[in-house]
Amino acid sequence: MRALSANLFALLLVCALASVFYVWSALENHLERHKRDFSVPGRGSFHQGPSEDLSAKTFRALLAVPAAQRHNSGARSEGQNLTNTSAFMGTRDYHVNGDDERSAQREDPVKLGSPVDDRIFWSDWLEDLLPVRFTEGYAEVWRNKARASPVVKLEPGCGRISNQLATFSDGTKACVRYGINADQVQGETLTYYLASLLGITNLPPLVLSHISDSAQWAAVRTRINDLQWSDRAVVSLTEWISNLTGVVTPAPLRQESSGLHPALKWLENKTTAGLLELMQWSDLIVFDYLTANFDRLVSNLFSLQWDPHVMERDTNNLLKTPYGDLVFIDNEAGLVHGFRVLNMWEKYHHSVLSSVCVFRKRTTQRVAELHRHRDSRRRLLELYRDSEPLSQELGFLSDEHAAVLQDRIDRLYKHILHCKGKYSQL
Repeated sequence: MRALSANLFALLLVCALASVFYVWSALENHLERHKRDFSVPGRGSFHQGPSEDLSAKTFRALLAVPAAQRHNSGARSEGQNLTNTSAFMGTRDYHVNGDDERSAQREDPVKLGSPVDDRIFWSDWLEDLLPVRFTEGYAEVWRNKARASPVVKLEPGCGRISNQLATFSDGTKACVRYGINADQVQGETLTYYLASLLGITNLPPLVLSHISDSAQWAAVRTRINDLQWSDRAVVSLTEWISNLTGVVTPAPLRQESSGLHPALKWLENKTTAGLLELMQWSDLIVFDYLTANFDRLVSNLFSLQWDPHVMERDTNNLLKTPYGDLVFIDNEAGLVHGFRVLNMWEKYHHSVLSSVCVFRKRTTQRVAELHRHRDSRRRLLELYRDSEPLSQELGFLSDEHAAVLQDRIDRLYKHILHCKGKYSQL
């Protein structure tokens, strides 16, 4: 009888969840079009009105919403960040000077010595083989062009319905992120500039644009009206990169592994290309920890509760060029929203960070400097304001969230010291 009762209860629970999912799916298109309110300049990330997504495609969306807010939610969440990978496929190849030569070197077995130097750092010879994906010079040229180029077409192709794939008058493309409120655009933008501050160059160039700019958006005004975008909206545009493929989580970073650390014998059998990819993964984990971005590896770790094979499939919001360079896309969940729901995800952030004890020297030096001077807020704000003309309109981190960022920098620094002490005998 007890078994029968338990089975009946389980069946009722599944039916209830299915009903909830059906209702949210039916309402999804309506919720996508909900008008958003932008934060007032100087008031940080806080805003009025609904901001959460209860899309039922995964449990991540539901869990990203604080319990007190779930009942009053009326729009899509910043946390649900499903990218349509096919939107990145096209004819315009991603290319960096010297890639052909480096690509040949990457496929060779490791011949230049140990992949790890000074206990916990990737070797200098590996650093030398990894080019800068998006140099500051390249990014500046792209940003200037993106600000001045008229948009002649908007179409689906960059994930959620509220985001659009834009075509400029010269035929180049960009992903336009409208979001549901300023948190998404603000998080994406500030995450980009934090990456610049850390010397992490895996993020495509980004600019902000005001929808009311009639010169840039005149040709697609009808489409904007159909999308019900507010004229007051500030949107982000990121360079659209073609010829990218998905990326599976490396074995050392999966749940059954001991982690990515200097004593890992598995490293000795990797090709140069494999080591270079792992180096970028170490940057990604450091970066996602600082921004509290739960919509990449952390969400996969959480999903293991009901999907034991999630780590064997492509990682959300992460793509790779034909030359093995990782591209960190769709960072809307970073900083602003990630900090707001930090309590829900912190144990998973901690678990992912704890799995890594090998770091890039350059990244570690930037982290150590931000820890020592404790001025991450000032540096990020100055870089943001100096680089982005619409920074005042979109706003910056609240004082509370700026303090969270500095705290995470300090925690990361302590973790690096812990790793150095743990492997001091190597």
